[in-house]
Amino acid sequence: MLATDLDGTLVGDVIALKELLQFFESQPYNVELVYITGRHYDSALSLIDSESLPLPSILVTDVGTSIYSGSELLPDSKWEKKMMENWNPQAIKEIAMQIPGISLQSLPDDRRVSFYVNDNKEASMLRQKLKESDLSHTFVFSSGRDVDVLPEGAGKGKALQYIVKEYADDQANILVAGDSGNDLDMLTLGYPAVIVGNAQKELLEVNRENIYNATKACAGGIQQAWKHYYG
Repeated sequence: MLATDLDGTLVGDVIALKELLQFFESQPYNVELVYITGRHYDSALSLIDSESLPLPSILVTDVGTSIYSGSELLPDSKWEKKMMENWNPQAIKEIAMQIPGISLQSLPDDRRVSFYVNDNKEASMLRQKLKESDLSHTFVFSSGRDVDVLPEGAGKGKALQYIVKEYADDQANILVAGDSGNDLDMLTLGYPAVIVGNAQKELLEVNRENIYNATKACAGGIQQAWKHYYG
């Protein structure tokens, strides 16, 4: 199973992506693809189409708040129900709008609430205000400007743990791939993982036993790590 972020990880180098997919096809085993992205559902499908990506076995969108599976990529109702528990997106928006410089990202629904910030200071202020509010949430800051506020128990890492438990074969080998801060919680679960060579600076100093720091960018880095772990 390859559980990978899309933008800047699987996608970003057309030649390397083609080589990676050919490499997987040449193996004597089947590689199940799990896409775990910050994009919302329609945006993820648009990227899959524009980049001619294979349809995944499982698609995780909105930074781990939504899971879709099967040939028709239908929503996982059990995960959906879990995400709605104690979730108050409107209250989160009202708190954030009290901080100058923060702008709300336009999204098609309230599965998550996302903002653009100008610097770490604004992100820290929002983190603190949400902590003081006692609202149930998960706070994710990445790429120096993106803040995602998610339901409690959400995130790419939590979604991947759920997928491994509910969908994966007990004997499956797993590789996790990412390039930015919102990938950190899934990269550090303990599964073999790769930080691709073009990663955002917040990941460049991550040094864990089961994390391979690739020298090649995007899909090239994934292939490096796959060979490193699985030959």
